[in-house]
Amino acid sequence: MPITLQPEKVVEAALLNTLGLETNSANLKIPTYIAVEGPIGVGKTTLAKRLAETFSCEIILEDAEDNPFLERFYKNRRANALPTQLSFLFQRIQKLQAIKQGELFHQGRVSDFLIEKDPLFARITLDDDEYRLYQTLYDKVIEELPQPDLVVCLQAPTNTLFDRVQLRGNSIERGIDLTYLQTLNDAYTQFFYHYEDTPLLIVNTSEINLAQGNSDYYNLVKYILRGQPGRHYYNPHPIQ
Repeated sequence: MPITLQPEKVVEAALLNTLGLETNSANLKIPTYIAVEGPIGVGKTTLAKRLAETFSCEIILEDAEDNPFLERFYKNRRANALPTQLSFLFQRIQKLQAIKQGELFHQGRVSDFLIEKDPLFARITLDDDEYRLYQTLYDKVIEELPQPDLVVCLQAPTNTLFDRVQLRGNSIERGIDLTYLQTLNDAYTQFFYHYEDTPLLIVNTSEINLAQGNSDYYNLVKYILRGQPGRHYYNPHPIQ
């Protein structure tokens, strides 16, 4: 069973002032563990870093560069899918086990991945025999891992994702094409359509800028602090 971590953090007065909120907003809480998710190029790592800084939390990031198979995967997906997927799985497990071992923390944590999403990539890239092997391993290691208090899922049209990937110019990602991104984007949409394990905030990022400036970002932070249970959609108009 997933582990639930400690209660939410109290919002400091300085942050309330920054956000333009009343200092007596006692009903606002910072989730202890936030997982930011979304397809390649949507901006999940950027948002995770900003949230960790804003909430004075520890940041837990995937290390794509540490996966020795990733560059080979983008050059030849069929030949390198299984070792790439297993390398990511074990890396994510190690990071979450570190949270479990230090679960009596007080500062909170923000990650740029959700472990329950891991099979999504596997289902897309592995053949049936490989997937059965992967699923056997996944089922054995997924138990007793900490569960987020909030999952923030970022969404954007596939063309927007492709443009963002091209713009950041990561050499490892040169082999990513529009067709693969579309398949991945569709898979994310389906996964989170059925996701019910934790509170979920789905954010349309197509016309807002969470990487630069503060207006869009602060509005999202205020929405997160409300701490609403269940599934919610954040689809604001761009702020000029």
